[in-house]
Parts: sequence; structure tokens; C-alpha cells
Amino acid sequence: MKVSSQRISRVRRGYTLMELSLAMMTGMMIAAMLLAIFQQQVSFLQIFKRQSFLTTEAPIINNYLSRIMGTAEGFRLYSSIESLRANEEAVTEEAPVLQLLFKEQGVFRAAILSFDVGDGLNFRRVSTTSVITEPEWSLSKEVKDVKFSIVEGILRIELTGPNDEVITYSGSQQL
Repeated sequence: MKVSSQRISRVRRGYTLMELSLAMMTGMMIAAMLLAIFQQQVSFLQIFKRQSFLTTEAPIINNYLSRIMGTAEGFRLYSSIESLRANEEAVTEEAPVLQLLFKEQGVFRAAILSFDVGDGLNFRRVSTTSVITEPEWSLSKEVKDVKFSIVEGILRIELTGPNDEVITYSGSQQL
């Protein structure tokens, strides 16, 4: 039997320690970059969520208040719905209830904007028999606090958003 003079080459199986180390370092760098990008996205989402009241809710509330206040003939402030029902005297500062008076065909009718804790800023009608209805619709459910006040005859509405941002609207003069 003749042995061939050809060289039998060895088949290389596996990777060297250096190749494995390079592959692991590359994988770890990619994972670290992906983690940093993920953390940045989470931060952006948190910032966006904190500002969403200012960018989405506040302009809508402004629009509603402008329309409502633009058609009102006058207003009064009350410390609560119960004080309005009991016909108590109107107040001028830090009231959660705003009674609006509208004139339709020579007859006055009333509506109410009220802040109800846990339920937001709501619009209610007052029937012709002076019965205050349940809230018909909500201007915003996200507000934490609403304070109506009269400063030098001008209506001020101070809204506190879910992240303690404060927005102040100034309305029309009291009649």
C-alpha cells in the first residue's frame, strides 16, 4: 500500500479565543447602544406625556371657554353647587362654580361651569324652573383643580393640569 505524498490538511473546527472575544465585544456594544436608544425613547415619551395636557387639552379648553364666555351676558361665582342651590351670596375669589347668564329672546337663562373633584370641569344647564341638571358634558377630565375669580371686574380662570402646570385664562367683564 502506497501512501500518497499529498498532504492531508486538517479541517479546522471552531473559533479561536480572539475571534470569540471580538464577536462578544461587538455584540455587547450593539446591546449597549440599543439600550441607550431605548432609554432615550422612554425619556422622550415621558416628556411628551407630561406636556400632552398643554399641547392637546389646554387649546381645546380655551376654545370652549372663548365660545361660552363670548355669548354670556354676565356671571357669578359660588363656593359650591350646594351654595348656588341654596341661593347663598356670590363670592369673588377662588370659587369652583361659575354661573353664566345668557339672554335669549329677551329672557335670561343660566348655565354652570363647575369643577368637581375627580370628575373634572363640567358644563351644566339650569332649567327654566331653576333646577340644576347633572353635568351635560365635560370640558376636561384631566384638570386637577379649577379656580374662578374676579380681579378688577375681569373673570380669571386658573386651571391646574395633571402635572401641576397652571394655566390662567382671563375672560369678560362682570355685569
